[in-house]
Amino acid sequence: MKLLIIEDDPEIQDSIITYLAPEGYACVQAFDVRTALDMITKNSYDCFLIDLNLPDGNGTEIIKKLKKDQNQGGIIVITARDAIEDRVKALEWGADDYLVKPFNLSELNARIKSLIRRIQFQGSQQIAAGELEIFPEYFKATIKGKPLELTKKEFEILMFFVSNAGRVIAKESLADQLWGDDSDFSYSFDFVYAQIKNLRKKLKEAGAREYIQTIYGVGYKFEVE
Repeated sequence: MKLLIIEDDPEIQDSIITYLAPEGYACVQAFDVRTALDMITKNSYDCFLIDLNLPDGNGTEIIKKLKKDQNQGGIIVITARDAIEDRVKALEWGADDYLVKPFNLSELNARIKSLIRRIQFQGSQQIAAGELEIFPEYFKATIKGKPLELTKKEFEILMFFVSNAGRVIAKESLADQLWGDDSDFSYSFDFVYAQIKNLRKKLKEAGAREYIQTIYGVGYKFEVE
């Protein structure tokens, strides 16, 4: 899952990324409104962490832009403002959740997971896709009840495929989803190919049919039916 963290405090940025990156998130940074708006125009993200107090403006400008563009990414406000009226306003502007600084990083992680699951899978704790059963909260998946032993990257790729089932996914989108806007595609493509090869092998060994189809010259498609 790909996150855009819009926060002007480098220490807070670093602490969030240090905690979330090992959890399988591709974390991208922005330190002001102008940069964030430019990045939102050029790239897609699953979730936005937005501070309200930024050097060149207010985080509400970003929220309003996302809502105007009907962006489907989740929005979590992270701010030192703890007055109830500030929380109400943030939710009225279109934020999905609100965390007051200082916050616990494990709570932030839980809220991101819950929000993304709610947006992509209607809040399901368990996701069914053909013979597959996926448990996003625990990074687990089974085929016909048999556990799949997946790495975090393999699980992340599987979730990305399932959440985009039936769509053609360009290899660039996969690399971008896994490593963020600054990924070195020449390296990322090779890694993506290796991860998909391993994922296909594990699905086949578990008795699954060929869900992941190669669309030559473009990328891949995950077909359930």
